[in-house]
Amino acid sequence: MPRYEYRCRPCGSTFELNRPMAESSAPAACPQGHEDTVKLLSTVAVGGSATAPAPKGGGGGGGGCCGGGCCG
Repeated sequence: MPRYEYRCRPCGSTFELNRPMAESSAPAACPQGHEDTVKLLSTVAVGGSATAPAPKGGGGGGGGCCGGGCCG
């Protein structure tokens, strides 16, 4: 089940709720009981590093789709 983050406008606290996607925009009271809350935009952090694989066939070309000769 997705987790959504909310901020309470009266007290300024942030809290998370696990709820179905269909209920993501439904009102959510903060743990102190305040009803004036807003859903926050969540970001996803992805760690690590990635490298592009070396082109097969050894034909130079400069990279990119059209620079690599895959366009006809």
